[in-house]
Amino acid sequence: MPIEIESPEEYGYDKIKFNLSESSIADQSLGSLGLTILDLTLLYNEHKGSTELRNAIAVDAGLSADDVLITSGAAGALFIISTSQLSAQDHIVVVRPNYATNLETPRAIGCDITFVDLKFESGFEPDLSFIEQAITPKTKIVSITCPHNPTGTLLSRGSLDRLVAITKQKNCLLLVDETYRDVKYGRQLPVAASLGDHILSVCSLSKSYGVPGLRLGWVITQSKKLQETFLAAKEQISISGSVINEWIATQLLLRRESIISVTNEEMAIRLQMVRSWIEKDELLEWVEPVGGVVCFPRMKKQPIGGTNAFYDRLLKKYKTYVGPGHWFEMPDTHFRLGFGWPTREELLGGMDAISKALRDTD
Repeated sequence: MPIEIESPEEYGYDKIKFNLSESSIADQSLGSLGLTILDLTLLYNEHKGSTELRNAIAVDAGLSADDVLITSGAAGALFIISTSQLSAQDHIVVVRPNYATNLETPRAIGCDITFVDLKFESGFEPDLSFIEQAITPKTKIVSITCPHNPTGTLLSRGSLDRLVAITKQKNCLLLVDETYRDVKYGRQLPVAASLGDHILSVCSLSKSYGVPGLRLGWVITQSKKLQETFLAAKEQISISGSVINEWIATQLLLRRESIISVTNEEMAIRLQMVRSWIEKDELLEWVEPVGGVVCFPRMKKQPIGGTNAFYDRLLKKYKTYVGPGHWFEMPDTHFRLGFGWPTREELLGGMDAISKALRDTD
């Protein structure tokens, strides 16, 4: 996948001055989180994940620990769902652009895929009528992300309720990737899995909490049958999770409100910085995000020399990195800009570099 091949860690962080390609808040350390790891016994953990951790997750959804399965990041949850629920004879409806795992694992399985292509002109809102018409008797899953990556847009509560009703009536699963749910600018939707037993909520600590190195995610579903299947799949992959990782995750989620309130205050400032920049640069336009720490600006016209030349000089001359549109199967006149990971100074420097590179003739 281009997003992996061209990732900043593959290119080399030492070559980048302004890294605006990351999709999370700044990476945290044990020290920055005020944690010291206890003398933990390194045994096989509860296969579902520790009860305390699952309780800390479930309470936000108004559900029980038995409705939660701990996985190796959101990617692990998505892999388990696709490989256990899809075959080459099945069909999935999935929004695009999307997080790569939501697209590539169904492709690897070889199932039939209908893409719900989100358009700038419609505010990156999915066409619910199109989704309803796309569902066939072979459809196993309708897959969305909310808040959306890479645009930061969010369904209305009415749209989510309609999707819940459509998928229930059509007898298929509704998969909602909620990785950015905790970072919000105003409204927040309920945990989708709380709205029905045919709904799967997937989330992780990677993006909103800045701890992607923990590889800690989860899937929530009220369906006992699906929980049994997902647990069986996890047991074939890893048996259980890391005792250390789950202990750290538990400490974070027990302090969820205080941690996220600080993050949301800071991200609101960052969002205003990006908003001011977009408003002043007549070559760019965007759909303003409602959640998460990424946005997906669009160039109003081809940059000087074309998009390849633009990204080349942006990186080599200005040492600034963003996520080009092809990472998400979109035109390269779009790019994902992550405003949560860099420092404020780096964010300002990177946005200034983008404006210069759009106008540069060298």
